[in-house]
Amino acid sequence: MFKGHPKGLFVAFFANMGERFGFYTMMGILVFYLTAKFGLSESNAGLIYSIFYGSIYGLALVGGILADRTKNYKGIIYIGLVTMLAGYVLMSVPGFGLIFTIIALFVIAFGNGLFKGNLQAVVGQLYDDPKYSHLRDSAFSVFYMGINVGALFAPSAAAGIINWFIKSKGFVRDDALPALIHKLQGGSITGDETAQLQTLADKVSGSPVADLTSFATEYLSAYGSGFNYAFGLAGITMIMSLVVYSIYKKMLPDVKKAESADGTAAPEMSKEETKQRLTALFLVFGVVIFFWMAFHQNGLTMSFFARDYTVTSVGPATYLVFNIWSLLSIVVGILALSNLVKKESSAKGKLISGTLVAISAATTYYFYSNNPEVNAFSPELFQHFNPTMIVLLTPIIVGLFAWLNKRGKEPSAPRKIGIGMIITSFGFLILVIGSLGLDPFDIMQSDPTHARVGTGWLISTYFTLTIAELFLSPMGLSFVSKVSPPKYQGLMQGGWLGATALGNLLLGVGSYLYERVAIWQVWAIFIVLCFIAAAFIFSIMKKLEKVS
Repeated sequence: MFKGHPKGLFVAFFANMGERFGFYTMMGILVFYLTAKFGLSESNAGLIYSIFYGSIYGLALVGGILADRTKNYKGIIYIGLVTMLAGYVLMSVPGFGLIFTIIALFVIAFGNGLFKGNLQAVVGQLYDDPKYSHLRDSAFSVFYMGINVGALFAPSAAAGIINWFIKSKGFVRDDALPALIHKLQGGSITGDETAQLQTLADKVSGSPVADLTSFATEYLSAYGSGFNYAFGLAGITMIMSLVVYSIYKKMLPDVKKAESADGTAAPEMSKEETKQRLTALFLVFGVVIFFWMAFHQNGLTMSFFARDYTVTSVGPATYLVFNIWSLLSIVVGILALSNLVKKESSAKGKLISGTLVAISAATTYYFYSNNPEVNAFSPELFQHFNPTMIVLLTPIIVGLFAWLNKRGKEPSAPRKIGIGMIITSFGFLILVIGSLGLDPFDIMQSDPTHARVGTGWLISTYFTLTIAELFLSPMGLSFVSKVSPPKYQGLMQGGWLGATALGNLLLGVGSYLYERVAIWQVWAIFIVLCFIAAAFIFSIMKKLEKVS
């Protein structure tokens, strides 16, 4: 999978790892932080969440324009890394209010806008070299898998920091407490809710609580500060990415130096061809708006679903995939097994792979045998399934496309995007089936004993959405890289991210509906939207394939 690629691809992969760690940290815990620390409703937290994610991608247009005009892609990327680091430092400071938090989120978003699209443009520039051009689609799949390795650890690391800090203050984490505490502090708590608060307070304190008011202040402070330190951990990974990029950025192409060296600029396209390419790109951008609007519900309504409608504890076997270390053991075992069965693997490679499979099996059994019968877990841990599945499924998807390519049947990049939209619809169909018969949001809030569903529904949805993502996102990046007119490379990568931004700005539709309609109806709406987008892209397929 890595064979034949330029070294610059790996520099980009490691530089992006810190950004992905921070991204998945935010995706996993931001809405919980906003609702718990500031007492925001799901709708208001969703509004901030969607604006933040919209800004992350929308500001990539600014970064792209700056890089295209200055031709200093690598310098703009460096400034973006430093700016993101500053934002995570601000997020890690406990005790500040909502306005301060919003400012810190904007700093992160601005830094990301300078960084993300331009790094993708630089990866594309690596494959403008005819020597590597045939590996472009594969390169973006590898790049996409690599940047998710860091994301695999982010949710578990964040949960570990939060739970550790709360425990250091003499409490146990309980995600039902902050909402009750805000009602107590706001004077809107009912008698039944006060009794429930007393029960939970006694439970998390380990002894009877005499003064609920004092307990509420102390617990909420510990809970919120735990999240601040989790954001700080994301900042540490940004430092690692900054160091790697600073040392090895010379391996990445430098458009400005290349043009200065030979005295010529990038070749110009005719106005007609430029127009055709830009039209095709904007049509694709319009489609992917709906994908990201649906897909990024994983950090919003799907996170609320994990918190409110999904079981909060599992048996010893299921807990293997919620514990990061046993999950890592399983991942290593699966990757080693896949290498073991490959015909082209050397005898030495098969021996190493066989040894890793045996170690993985023994380690996994050790974890299983030491897991208790009942294992509680935090809802943000669902967030590590997407990056885990990207790592596991990318070699399979890349292999499938290579197999089809040898037979002359590999779908074009635009066709893969359309297929990805259809697969996304099936992902939400799983949630529709799993949500049938569940209580409405208002009943669920007033009845803490309401029915909850098993973890399999969300895990299956993540699996399906990850397949869709691998069909759509890296192929979209490759399509943009291939089709963009040379003088608009940074801007068009920013345009791709700008479409993602519009999709993210629409995320709040999900959280708005979450409080107002039956939960299965929320998922049904995303099914309809994705099918409409798929129908549209297939209707213009000839035009897209002509330019690609």
